[in-house]
Amino acid sequence: MANKHPHCVILADRHHGLTEGIRGLLETLFDTVVMVADEASLFKSARQLKPTAVIADLSLARSDNLGWLHGLRARCPELKIIVLSVHDELSVRRAALDAGADGFVLKRAIATELLPTAEAVLSSSHSKARNRNSTASAPNCRSRNDDG
Repeated sequence: MANKHPHCVILADRHHGLTEGIRGLLETLFDTVVMVADEASLFKSARQLKPTAVIADLSLARSDNLGWLHGLRARCPELKIIVLSVHDELSVRRAALDAGADGFVLKRAIATELLPTAEAVLSSSHSKARNRNSTASAPNCRSRNDDG
């Protein structure tokens, strides 16, 4: 059985039916699951809630699929980010990871792969391109207007 993490996760996807199903899975791992359906709501929620993790559809933005990921990583460097995608091409996975994702799960494998991936990402104290604190505190998310 998975250990429950005392912080919240933001689930970002435009497809409400899918998020409802994923929410049930995530509630076994997190105390709070907040669902958002667009990029603006994701940034606002991340800034206000300072979640432990974000799990988001790669195609959350209607254009520039990786723009939201670059922006979220820049504002919340300590945040754990898992990308969901229908695209199983290796180039898509690499692009998401290079853009700042800590994990990648195909939507067709959510039922079997999301929780193990989330647990692995949450238990890691660092990732390849970023140094992270190993503390259990929530990440520091900056707004666009913050100085650094």
